[in-house]
Amino acid sequence: MPEGIVYKSTGSWYLVKSKNKFFECRIKGKIRLKDISTTNPIAVGDEVEFEMESDGKGIISDILPRVNYIIRKSVNLSKQYHIIASNIDISVLVVTLNNPITSTNFIDRFLVSCEAYDIPVIIAFNKKDTYIDKESDEIEELINTYKMIGYKCELISAKYGDRVDEIIKLIRNKTCIISGHSGVGKSTLINSISPNLKLKTKEISSSHKQGRHTTTYAEMFDLDSNIKIIDTPGIKGFGLVDITKYELGDFFPEFFEAKQKCKFKNCLHLDEPDCNVKIKVKKGEIYQSRYNTYLDMLKDQNIYRKSDEVSNSES
Repeated sequence: MPEGIVYKSTGSWYLVKSKNKFFECRIKGKIRLKDISTTNPIAVGDEVEFEMESDGKGIISDILPRVNYIIRKSVNLSKQYHIIASNIDISVLVVTLNNPITSTNFIDRFLVSCEAYDIPVIIAFNKKDTYIDKESDEIEELINTYKMIGYKCELISAKYGDRVDEIIKLIRNKTCIISGHSGVGKSTLINSISPNLKLKTKEISSSHKQGRHTTTYAEMFDLDSNIKIIDTPGIKGFGLVDITKYELGDFFPEFFEAKQKCKFKNCLHLDEPDCNVKIKVKKGEIYQSRYNTYLDMLKDQNIYRKSDEVSNSES
């Protein structure tokens, strides 16, 4: 049975590449993911088995095991999720200080999602050509924040190709997903990496300072240097599946290191005595913005199994 990789999904039809040829495929009705409730059983990046029909189109009969995936919450279905892409080697999160604003809460949630599914991240701070002195200082502070935690950061101008070569070096020979809000310059960055693609781009709305969607569905492209890039629609929020509240802190690298000296083994870093994470927050050794995101995520009832309650025990 032929095997291939899903390059594009439009909801009902899938573009599958097999032996350097593309095939339009549909899905067998019985395919469903066993572990999580999603709105899309098949995602870009999936390795699939398919059967050919007499009309030259294919029917996907099975999904091969995934190495990892990134998901987001479905917009109107709070208890369901949408798989953005799977089998990812590295992720580039494109962020902007303004036009549009990318909050640290959004950045942190994306990083936690990638940490949970073992996907390395490059944070590309875009539109450096538009920032005035004060904004440049803010960007440098943000970059230092995430570099101190251990994340790779690049200050770029996708529009003018400034330091895009550094991004190319980091994603060479890899399957890379490009993520971020609408309007931050994802398609512009991809066009800078591979000008022949000529992906559509749009200016952000001047009245609302928000981007306009130019990518409707996730799609993978083959570029030079053996790079596979997955372009994604603008994303507003991310979700985590089947993670308990006691595990959440493990996906904040600086928390994981600090919690080894917490008094309680299952410390939630809230009101527990002798919490080393809170001590480090007070000392400024863990950034307050990161701790605030952690608290915000802890309140999100969708990120963990409510029934999985474990009593605290001293380590």
